Amino acid sequence: MRLFRHINELQHSDRGCVVALGNFDGFHRGHQVVIGEAGRLAREMGLHLTVVVTEPHPVSYFAPHVPSFRLTPFRERAQLLENFGVDQLLVLPFDKDLASMSAQDFVLDILGSGGLDAKHVFVGYDYRFGKGRGGGTDVLGYMGDMEGFGLTVINAVTVGLEGYAGEVYSSTVVRKALQNGEARKAAAILGHWFTINGRVTEGDKRGRTIGFPTANIELGESLEPKLGVYAVRVRIEDGDRTISGVANIGKRPTFDKRDVLMEVHLFDFDDSIYDKHLRVELVAFLRPEMKFDGLDSLKAQIHKDCRVAKIVLAEPENAPGRLSAPTLENYLALFPNPHIRAR
Repeated sequence: MRLFRHINELQHSDRGCVVALGNFDGFHRGHQVVIGEAGRLAREMGLHLTVVVTEPHPVSYFAPHVPSFRLTPFRERAQLLENFGVDQLLVLPFDKDLASMSAQDFVLDILGSGGLDAKHVFVGYDYRFGKGRGGGTDVLGYMGDMEGFGLTVINAVTVGLEGYAGEVYSSTVVRKALQNGEARKAAAILGHWFTINGRVTEGDKRGRTIGFPTANIELGESLEPKLGVYAVRVRIEDGDRTISGVANIGKRPTFDKRDVLMEVHLFDFDDSIYDKHLRVELVAFLRPEMKFDGLDSLKAQIHKDCRVAKIVLAEPENAPGRLSAPTLENYLALFPNPHIRAR
């Protein structure tokens, strides 16, 4: 996947493409329909499949002090899009200039012949853009006719899971599931495991003293899920091995800590991984965070957590390949006919 951080970086051969517009935070099953249908048409037309996103998230720009809410900060989102089969990712810097750009200028300068020279554009039914979110699918359709590109608006796609049945696939629905500790349901809504991607930082090394060394990862921009202990699978950067483990996400009340940190204990693993990036998949929530009266009771509970995590991770519904990263190939195989579209 080719990554562009400014419209002027594109060469002539990169333009004239099929474009999917959106933020795609989480890249859930609803997002996969938008980009999957764009990919279907891109293949039919023999054109590049191009996704356009902004960075940072507009909410972070307008309200920088809100708690972290991202399901997929940039690194994770880009990896998911690349795995899906996106040819080109254009990342527009969400700054003062973009925030003040009118919907009409966005179409002319980004999508039209002066920018991507899009041949067809795909968006979700609720897509808004331009200054004050002043543009919607009606503006895109009208200006697309003028600029010579087609428009497809994907209808709302609803969830069929117990507790969420009838709700529209959205990043908000995923956030609600994670904040309720429903990691497996969040994964089912996403269509892939919810992953926290971060660099291993130096910690107190207290885990080693009780036989449970941990890799410490700050959540950064990632959403803070329900605090507690999770069964996890971990992939280390530049490696092809997936390692099972158990992770505590919390404030470590036993040691009077206040900041939220993820501490990951990897099973049957003792290599040094300081300063490396880990992709930690939250597979199942095991229990809430607890305060212990001493190291012996903490150690006994960790032993129990590890036993339970191994049982949970061995369950068929939690098998590593049960929810592999989504791909365009799999999407087209699952939906050989175009998804119902609004336009």
